[in-house]
Amino acid sequence: MSHIRVAPELHLILEPMSGILAEEKEDVLEYSLDHISTLVDELDKISDDMMNSLGPDQPLLASFPGREKAAVTAGVWTNIFYGFIGGLMLMFLFTVLMKIGGL
Repeated sequence: MSHIRVAPELHLILEPMSGILAEEKEDVLEYSLDHISTLVDELDKISDDMMNSLGPDQPLLASFPGREKAAVTAGVWTNIFYGFIGGLMLMFLFTVLMKIGGL
C-alpha cells in the first residue's frame, strides 16, 4: 500500500489506511500493491456480475440500462407460446379421437 513521508529528515512514514506512524528502515522491502488493488476490484465486479446472472431480475455488467426484467418478460412470452402450441395439439388430438372413436 502507499504511504506518506511525514518527516523525511527523521525517516517517519504514515500508512493512511491504518493510521500507523512508523520509522522508515533501509532493510525493509517496499512494494506498491496499488495495481493489484485495481485488478482485485475488477475481479470483484466480475464475480458480482456472475452472481447477478443467477437471478433474472438483476442488472448485468454488459447489458444496457433498464434491461433488468428482460429475462422475466421473455420467460412469460415463451411459456404463453408453448402453452398455446400445446393446447392446439391437445385440441387436435381430442378432435381426431372424437371422429375416430365416436366419443
